[in-house]
Amino acid sequence: RAGAAYQYLAVQKTGARQSVGLIQLNRPQALNALCEGLMEELGRALQTLQNDPQVGAIVITGSEKAFAAGADIKEMQNKTFQECYSSSFLVGWDKVSIIRKPIIAAVNGYALGGGCELAMMCDIIYAGEKAQFGQPEILLGTIPGAGGTQRLTRAVGKSLAMEMILTGDRISA
Repeated sequence: RAGAAYQYLAVQKTGARQSVGLIQLNRPQALNALCEGLMEELGRALQTLQNDPQVGAIVITGSEKAFAAGADIKEMQNKTFQECYSSSFLVGWDKVSIIRKPIIAAVNGYALGGGCELAMMCDIIYAGEKAQFGQPEILLGTIPGAGGTQRLTRAVGKSLAMEMILTGDRISA
């Protein structure tokens, strides 16, 4: 079973012809915060589904409460800039944007910071009624770090993107 190889994800094939790869982020105790282990597993799962000729599209989802509440701050808080730079921190986080098969983000609950950026890397976002998108990094004294400033501007326009990034305010579906 595909899901057995992952600690932070549930991965399966679904649909009438088993042609949809379904990746569910599975760190409920941390609101699916994107730790290094989860992102490494996500890259591996995406590559596996990319190489599977039976799979025609991929869906990434979270839980009802959180798609992904952002990068794992506890994992990052004690790292200096030099440590992040020399260890290639965030390398591989863009794996979603280079997969050739269509990827759909099915978002309900929080998609904040890195979670919002992960959703924006997908080709299509389907948002549930409880979806909340935001780039709250400014509230921690930093800015979006994985391309969020550029992607958000393209997705919602300059004015709303500036408001979200500079205030940390969220928007609903």
